[in-house]
Amino acid sequence: MSAFRNLLACEFRVLARDRMAIFFTFLFPLVFILVFGFLMGDIGDVSRARMGLFTSSDLDRESLDAAIAAAGTMEIVPFSARSEIEDAVTGRDVDFGLVWDGTRLDFLYDAARVQENVAFQQVADGIVTDFDLRRQGAEAPIRIDAIDVGKTSSASWFSLVLPGILAFSVLSAGLNAVSGHVTAMKERRILDRLVVTPMRPVLLLLAIASLRLVIVYVSTLITLFVGVGLFGLRYDVSWLRYTISILCGTIGTMGLGTIIALLVRRPSSASNIAHAASMLMLFLAGVYFPVEFMPGFLRGLSVAMPLTHMANALRYAMGVIDMSETEFWAINVSLLGVAGILLPILARYVVRPMRR
Repeated sequence: MSAFRNLLACEFRVLARDRMAIFFTFLFPLVFILVFGFLMGDIGDVSRARMGLFTSSDLDRESLDAAIAAAGTMEIVPFSARSEIEDAVTGRDVDFGLVWDGTRLDFLYDAARVQENVAFQQVADGIVTDFDLRRQGAEAPIRIDAIDVGKTSSASWFSLVLPGILAFSVLSAGLNAVSGHVTAMKERRILDRLVVTPMRPVLLLLAIASLRLVIVYVSTLITLFVGVGLFGLRYDVSWLRYTISILCGTIGTMGLGTIIALLVRRPSSASNIAHAASMLMLFLAGVYFPVEFMPGFLRGLSVAMPLTHMANALRYAMGVIDMSETEFWAINVSLLGVAGILLPILARYVVRPMRR
């Protein structure tokens, strides 16, 4: 036990001097949250949209106003000319525009807002349908109510992204904990001094894992609270499931990191491979956009990505999606199983001086 405590102290000192590891563990997830939160946090939320309105005729104006009011809680900005609305849409002073001349409705969009225009066009279609019915003296025959199926309420795009970013930070930290960190210890000849002691190689990996578990857990909590505080996200977090997901994810990805450390000699190369693998999984695991949007062959590849299942387990633990308890525990037990197999077997090959 004293040897393990000494290894923990040694690992803490080594990690404290590794500025890149500290950056990618604590600051990198925050950068992701701030960038995507401020730039893309309102995607698909038309309730905060601003619609410019210009009417050159008062014909059926009452019906038009009623149709616009029924479309939602958008902010309506009046204009006195069509050209003013066009300039406002182009300059993004408003999100889209509506022009009524007594005979036709024109909706104006900024062509550069490809992703958001889909939501604005849906609103426009609803206004057209409602307006046409009111002009004929009828109202919408069917009331549309969104009913969420399952135990979770409907989630915004960003409330789904945040657990994915947390899972990505766990993956990145776990892979680099062994691959980049241990290879750096080899290059700096720290392992040369450790291996001559009566130290079991697996104990060093356990010391690294123990310290990283605490650091990664604290890092995810900071990222989570920043996301909740700055962007008003709401989660029903099961802290037991959340903790289990973070711990199992960290240990499991450390097991995968031993493979990189086994194959690569230089720390820069190991870190580059770990970062490349992390970024590849980031875009294929449905963190920033749904897996359903991908072609069939990529959806199959996404299922094979550990990050896909880690993100879903965290979303379930945070009350964003539904998942069976069996699937949740299968994900986390599988990650522990990967670590339980790889860490003891590969420890003696990884924890050794650099080959000369």
